[in-house]
Amino acid sequence: MSRTLSHSESESEECRPLIRNDGTESKQREDASCQWIQARHFLALMAFMGFFNVYCLRVNLSMAMVAMANTSSSTHNNDSTSQCRPLYNTSSPSQNSGEFNWDEQTQGLILGAFFYGYVTTQVPGGFLAERYGAKRIFGFGILCTSVLTLFTPLAARWHLYAFYALRILEGIGEGVTFPAMHAMWGNWAPVWERTKLAGFSYSGSQLGTVISMPISGLLCGSDILGGWPSVFYIFGAVSCVWVIAWFCLVHETPSDHPRISKSEKEYIENSIGKRERLPTPWKKILTSSALWGIAVVSFTNNWGSYVFLTCLPTFMQRILKFDIKSDGLLSALPYVAIWITQMMSGFIADYLRTNNYLSTLATRRLMTLIGEVLPAAAVIGVSYVGCDHIWAVVLLTVSLGTNGISMGGFNVNHLDIAPKFAGVMLGITNGIASIPGFLAPAVVGYITNNRETIEGWRYVFFLTAGIYVVGALVYVALARGDEMAWARERPSHSSSLSVSSANIQTHRQTWQPPPQQEVDIPPPPEYTET
Repeated sequence: MSRTLSHSESESEECRPLIRNDGTESKQREDASCQWIQARHFLALMAFMGFFNVYCLRVNLSMAMVAMANTSSSTHNNDSTSQCRPLYNTSSPSQNSGEFNWDEQTQGLILGAFFYGYVTTQVPGGFLAERYGAKRIFGFGILCTSVLTLFTPLAARWHLYAFYALRILEGIGEGVTFPAMHAMWGNWAPVWERTKLAGFSYSGSQLGTVISMPISGLLCGSDILGGWPSVFYIFGAVSCVWVIAWFCLVHETPSDHPRISKSEKEYIENSIGKRERLPTPWKKILTSSALWGIAVVSFTNNWGSYVFLTCLPTFMQRILKFDIKSDGLLSALPYVAIWITQMMSGFIADYLRTNNYLSTLATRRLMTLIGEVLPAAAVIGVSYVGCDHIWAVVLLTVSLGTNGISMGGFNVNHLDIAPKFAGVMLGITNGIASIPGFLAPAVVGYITNNRETIEGWRYVFFLTAGIYVVGALVYVALARGDEMAWARERPSHSSSLSVSSANIQTHRQTWQPPPQQEVDIPPPPEYTET
């Protein structure tokens, strides 16, 4: 399902948008028809919590893996010139007597298995969301992953291949989430609020990482709560509760919402139009250079994200020698930074656009360049600080934190160039961007296998920095900021089936009935009484 755009930006007098087209802040009237929280803002909050749960389910294995794998029998290079000492005078935590004898390559394959399933449902997720409803697809996708997470300990202890299969199925369920939410915002986000609404909702993923990493570390180190299996039981159960709330409280479109104010509904529909079923122009989409610019930078950005997301806890524990509880807390610090910058970048980007300081295209390019080049510089710095624990954590935090600025750039560019088909387009770009999910852990595992040293990880960091820069340059060359011409076109067959309302009005104004001709009607015959 999609919408026909209207260029009318008229506002309701009862409830005005937070940021107007002229960039000035609008104070909402305290009227009975205005809700305490607007429906689109409540949707952003629920989506925020949804992505919070999505990343709790995705990241918990990265922390649990440290406790699950038995590294005491692994052969590492213990050269004192390349190994760090613990920050405090404690026994080295790098040797862990977990119950599974998995080397680095096996761990990389397990972490990457999720993304083999994740990549397969990106495009179908966007298509199904537009056809059958983004609310259903988003909710059922998270429900599938939540239930499967509860069975993770059972599958891991049963057989390695069963664990692979379960992770792939979890990826299939979770793969629909981002395309479905992009389709949802295609129905709900006014033109001048797209970046901050989408940016806020997606930033829940970073807060999920922030919360899940330290909590997972604490749960793994707690014998009272059952150790590492409790990580999957707790996060899986919490996500199931959220799914119930999602289906009860969220509605597909403003016109479906029973409690939305009339003024907010009119404001949204005047900004982005009413929903209309349109065929997907696959050829136009797949031949759009702007789409492929987004796809390339999405791939390169996610390479860095997944290197940190899946491998950072391992680097913190085995190279910098933090214990598992400190590992969880310190691994979460970079995600505190990226959560803050993601939310800020959305507001900054919309402020620059609405006040005409920068065009939409210039804003997307600037935010993307900053969000890719600064992380590249910081990650190179990590490889040269050696065993300086403080500087390593600071630079890792700067690298991931500044990467969040790109949320105001390419991440929401689909809504600029083709808002009617944003779900499908995000499915395509996010599908390509999911490849690093299984490729990056495998490459890191290959590089660091039997080379658990600062020098070994330096190759990982330099590779990541180079990939960041390449993606930024390609995006700047191919990016577009305005709605594409083909995205504004109505389907050619519609003209033969129906007449637009504008044409109907024109016909009403120009058509006149033919003049009446005077006809001589003979008088009726006279009747006489008999």
